[in-house]
Amino acid sequence: MASIMVTGAAGFIGFHVAERLLQRGDSVLGVDNLNEYYDPKLKADRLERLRGYESFQFVKADLADRVAMEALFESRSFARVVHLAAQAGVRYSLENPHSYVHSNLVGTLHILEGCRHTRVEHLVYASSSSVYGTNARQPFSEQHNVDHPMSLYAATKKSTELMAHAYSHLYDLPTTGLRFFTVYGPWGRPDMALFLFARAMLDGEPIQLFNFGKMRRDFTYVDDVVEGVVRAMDVIPQADRSWDAQVPDPASSAAPYRVYNVGNGNPVELTEVVRLLEKELGVKARIQRVEIQPGDVPETCADVSTLEAAVGYRPSTGIQEGVRRFVEWYRAYRT
Repeated sequence: MASIMVTGAAGFIGFHVAERLLQRGDSVLGVDNLNEYYDPKLKADRLERLRGYESFQFVKADLADRVAMEALFESRSFARVVHLAAQAGVRYSLENPHSYVHSNLVGTLHILEGCRHTRVEHLVYASSSSVYGTNARQPFSEQHNVDHPMSLYAATKKSTELMAHAYSHLYDLPTTGLRFFTVYGPWGRPDMALFLFARAMLDGEPIQLFNFGKMRRDFTYVDDVVEGVVRAMDVIPQADRSWDAQVPDPASSAAPYRVYNVGNGNPVELTEVVRLLEKELGVKARIQRVEIQPGDVPETCADVSTLEAAVGYRPSTGIQEGVRRFVEWYRAYRT
């Protein structure tokens, strides 16, 4: 039984990862600050489900609290850390930029320091497809340049990758960064498209389609994402002996460091997602087509071949089945 810390355990992806690890027999300590970025009841309900497992423990803590995090790492021994806690949301970063530095940079620093001083075997952390920024080459590859973010949120995610590499290089700490692409599914975040659309449609309210409905996203079902996280966690990166400093590969290093895309590889236009929701909900959407918002990119598509080669990752849930499962959960949870 491995002892694993999962940060953001009350969050969408963190909850699902923690449950998968518990189901396979690992001992999990969940950490979350339970902030009010969205309805805390949803976070409490996720935690209630996790507390049904004997090998789950929970600590409420802010990762940016240095004293609290130092005490936590000193009091426990973790084989691996899965760092999924972050201040999420591209548009919210325009309104409250300081919270992104507090949570995503300071919090990540404390995780890196804890892993360094306690010799954690492997740190896996969440990055984001948003790091690709103004890059227009499709599909997005880990070998592409990601130096032109379009939002502070994206900048903080790129920064966590740079911080992780520094610790891998300086302290031989194995780290793996995972760039998630538009994750959706049961227990999802209320500020994301499917949740927002389903709630509005059932309440008879209009939904907004940005970029006049021409947005395309690489929607990735949460079970596929969890599979990628767990598989990556189980493969501890080694220094790449073939890494060439004259022609550097951004996704690997002479240090024990890797970065991977975790996506589906099949971008879908938002209008298609609305059509599937209409079919599953039995409700016609009232659509408002509006301009693209600051910080948004018009299309995302993941090249997942590197992760497939490394750990055998293959997404298996198409958008039609994924929307059906989400709606089934949403109807039950809403009532």
